[in-house]
Amino acid sequence: MYYQLYELQHAALQPARACADAIRHLYSSPLNPVSETPWGRSIAAAAEVFERTTRRYGKPEFGVGFTVIEGKQVDVHEEVIWERPFCRLLRFRRDLPANYASDSKLLIVAPLSGHYATLLRGTVEAMLPHADVYITDWADTRMVPLSQGSFDLDDYIDYLMAMFGRLGPGTSVMAVCQPSVPVLAAVALMEARGDRNLPAAMVLMGGPIDTRRNPTIINRLAQERGLAWFRNNVVMQVPWPNPGMMRLVYPGFLQLSGFMGMNLNRHITAHREFFMHLVKNDGDSAEKHREFYDEYLAVMDLPAEFYLQTLDTVFIRHLLPKGEMTHRGQPVDLRAVHNVALMTVEGGKDDISGVGQTEAAHSLCVNIPQGKRMHHLQPEVGHYGVFNGTRFKAEILPAILRFLGEQARVSG
Repeated sequence: MYYQLYELQHAALQPARACADAIRHLYSSPLNPVSETPWGRSIAAAAEVFERTTRRYGKPEFGVGFTVIEGKQVDVHEEVIWERPFCRLLRFRRDLPANYASDSKLLIVAPLSGHYATLLRGTVEAMLPHADVYITDWADTRMVPLSQGSFDLDDYIDYLMAMFGRLGPGTSVMAVCQPSVPVLAAVALMEARGDRNLPAAMVLMGGPIDTRRNPTIINRLAQERGLAWFRNNVVMQVPWPNPGMMRLVYPGFLQLSGFMGMNLNRHITAHREFFMHLVKNDGDSAEKHREFYDEYLAVMDLPAEFYLQTLDTVFIRHLLPKGEMTHRGQPVDLRAVHNVALMTVEGGKDDISGVGQTEAAHSLCVNIPQGKRMHHLQPEVGHYGVFNGTRFKAEILPAILRFLGEQARVSG
């Protein structure tokens, strides 16, 4: 019922949003002399803040039109090369010079945790000069009809193994946050059966491999509440008229409200400063605010079965680090991993995946040779700084490139 009320609220506010948008255009039009006065800019700013804080944000575009390789700008084209109901595999194809040697393939596995894969736009842009980049583009579950079946953690792992098969042997994989566990599980399963499409290297970034280490507020909440509480309180049915109506989901707006609640004062301050930037006609600062919140406030629903199975497996029973995780009845044995190189990356101020949770992969994959391992702890960086931002580009990215380059030379 709560989801229905949420949809009703959006529908009820639509006339007010339309009115606010009209007022904003009226008082910011260069044809209106009042638009150049503090009073006029204040009215336009208030109207824009109201419209932006009450709208539903759609899926953003990647918008990666070009990259720079060896000092030359080359065009980039977004292509769908593989597709199933709950995910598309995108390739960012670069128009490379005819004499340019082929780069190795890199699969970036975006988290299925409430935000769209476009949250990793900066990660994609940073890797494009160095690799043939692919990314998982997960579907908003409220847009997937019931007729397409269900999707759980086992299906997620199946999708990953199918993608590795599509890309072929020697691909490197970068898992950002939540997918660290299914990526590691998929690699272990493929190693155990001698799959020829095994990745060459995996980079796990800010992932919850063992949440018993340095637990965060989110980890403690999962332990205290238990699976039944989450099933009864956060799982809801998609309402009409969405294509996925009647499907059980963990709504994206609930995930977003939880994240915003953790830092509510910061978000309130950001919107107050946005209002003042508009009044002062500080266009650059206002545009940075728009760009950030256009991405941050765009959320998607998660399949309930995937959400609950992940919660139980990773955050409540810790099955992977205990050696008790299974995939469709088959044990996930991390001792089988010995051919795939492993790098882990953590942020010193990560309040979602605590320090040590990702590094735990090294103590679990005991048969990976020492020369195929690396751990990078980035001080003074929070969760999002692990895969985006200034510190990522200046310090984390070079470490990843060195690691992948060394492994390519060894395997070559």
